[in-house]
Amino acid sequence: MNAPYGKPTLHPARNAPSWPPMPAFDNPLRQQTRRVPEPCTLVIFGATGDLTHRKLIPALYANAAAGTLPEGTRVVGFARRDKDDTGWRAELAESNQSHARCGHDAETWDRFSASLSYHRGDLNDPAAYQGLAERLDAITKETGNGNRLFYLSIAPKFFPVALEQLKAAGLNEGRDGGWARAIVEKPFGTDLASAHELNQVVAETFHEADTYRIDHYLGKETAQNIMVLRFANAIFEPLWRARFIDNVQITCAEQYGMEGGRGGYYDTAGAARDMVQNHLLQLLSLVAMEPPTDLSADSVRDEKVKVLRSLRQMDARGVADNVVRAQYTSGAIGGKTVPGYREEERVAPDSETEPYVAIRAFIDNWRWEGCPFYIRMGKRLPVKATEISLQFKRPPDVLFQRMPSGGRGNVLTIRIQPDEGSALRMLSKTPGTDLQIEEVNMDFSYHESFEVGAPEAYERLLLDAMAGDATLFARRDEVENAWRYIDAIEAAWHDNPRPPAMAEYPAGSWGPAEADLLLAEFGHRWRKPGQPLDNSKT
Repeated sequence: MNAPYGKPTLHPARNAPSWPPMPAFDNPLRQQTRRVPEPCTLVIFGATGDLTHRKLIPALYANAAAGTLPEGTRVVGFARRDKDDTGWRAELAESNQSHARCGHDAETWDRFSASLSYHRGDLNDPAAYQGLAERLDAITKETGNGNRLFYLSIAPKFFPVALEQLKAAGLNEGRDGGWARAIVEKPFGTDLASAHELNQVVAETFHEADTYRIDHYLGKETAQNIMVLRFANAIFEPLWRARFIDNVQITCAEQYGMEGGRGGYYDTAGAARDMVQNHLLQLLSLVAMEPPTDLSADSVRDEKVKVLRSLRQMDARGVADNVVRAQYTSGAIGGKTVPGYREEERVAPDSETEPYVAIRAFIDNWRWEGCPFYIRMGKRLPVKATEISLQFKRPPDVLFQRMPSGGRGNVLTIRIQPDEGSALRMLSKTPGTDLQIEEVNMDFSYHESFEVGAPEAYERLLLDAMAGDATLFARRDEVENAWRYIDAIEAAWHDNPRPPAMAEYPAGSWGPAEADLLLAEFGHRWRKPGQPLDNSKT
C-alpha cells in the first residue's frame, strides 16, 4: 500500500517508520490569520460618558498612532449635552493625556482628532436620529464609504430605545454597498428573561452577524492566548482534562469598593450578575472548551456554548452547598481605613446584595467530569488581579512523599491582569550532594518577552468589529445560557423563603472563611493572585 504523503523513512534510533509531515497546501485561509479592518463611521452613543473618555477614544487614538486604524475612519459622538465639535475634541484631548496607553503626542492627536465630530441629540427624540442620518449621509458622500458602526455606550435601560430609533431612521442598514453593525456594552440584560427580550429587540434591528456584544475581558491578550497555550502546545493539550487536572480556579480580585457613587448601580446587581455572568464564565468557557473545527467566530463560539450548556445546574440545596455570598465589613487596605459594604454611599443599610461570591462549579461532560471549577469575585480584597490557575494532580506518592515539597503538584497560572503572562510551577532537585527538592517557576511575561506592552482590550475589539470578526464577542446563545446558570443562583438567594446566610469578611482580607471551607471540603485551598506560585506557606 502506498504511503499517503511519500515513502516512510526509518527512524535512526528505533528503526521504526516515521512518516514525512503533511505538505503545506496553498490555502489562503491558512495564511490569513485575521480579517482586515475596514474604514467606517463609528457613532458613539454616550459620547460624553466615562467609557468614551477613559477607554474608547484612547483606544482609537492608540490604533491611529500605531497605524492600525483604517484610513478614512470617522468618529461621531452622540449625546444630549450642548457641545460642538471643538468643545468635545478639547475634552477628549484632556482625558486622552491621562488615559492613552502609548502616551499623548500633540501632532498625532491633531491628525486623529480631525476625524472627530459631535452630534447633539436626545436618545428618545426621533428628530435627533433623522439629523444623525443626514449627517452620516453627508460623510458617506464626502468619503465614498457607507460603512457604519454604532457603539451603544449608554445605560442598559436605553438599549431598546436606541435600537428602535436607529431602525426607524433607517440607520440599521449601510449605504452605497456598505455595512451597518452595532456594538452593545454589558450588562446585556439583568436575568434570562430580560436578556431574551433585549436579544429580540436587537434581532429586529440588526442581524446576529452584525451584532457585537462586547466583553472587554475577551480582548485581553492573555485571554486570547488561552487557545494558543492549549491547542498549539503538545505538552499541555493531552493533560488538559479531569484525568490530570485536580481543580481549576478563576479569581477576580478588586481592591476598590463603591467609590464614585457606584453603589447605586452595584446594589441592584451584585458580583454574580456584574462579573461572573459575563467575564468569569467567558474565561471558564475558554479554559474548558473543546478544540473548534477552525478559528472562525462561530466555530469558536459553538464550543464555548457547549461548555455553558454543560454547567451543572443547581437547585436551592445545590446553591447552599456550592455557593458562598458575602459582604465586606470595615477594614484597612494599603494602610487606609475603608467602610463596610452597607456603610458605602448609595448602598441600602439592610442590603442583601453580594460584593463577593465564590462558586464551586462542575462541567458535566466527558473531558471535565468530576473536576471542580472554583470561581470567585470579590471587592475590597488585598490586590487587584485576575488569573486562572490549573492545579495538576500529584504523581503517585511513592518516591518523594517524605521529602519537603515532594508531594506537591504542578500549577499552571494564567495572569489576565495586571501583569499579563503565565507561569508554571515545577519541582527540581537543589544543587548539592543531598537529595533536596524545591519548587521552581517557569515564568512568561508579555512585556518582558516581547518588549512591548499588551494592547488595551478595546484597541483589539474595535478593530475586530470593523473587520467583521465576532470571535471575541458574545453570541446570543452564549449570553442566554450564562444567564440561565446565574438565574438559578439568584433565585436561591432572593426567591427562597430560607435563603443561605450572607457571610462577612473584613475589607483587606481574602474573603470569608466559608469560601475557604468550600475548597477545604475537597482538600483544596485558594491560590492568592499576585503572590508566588507557592502559596501553601502563606
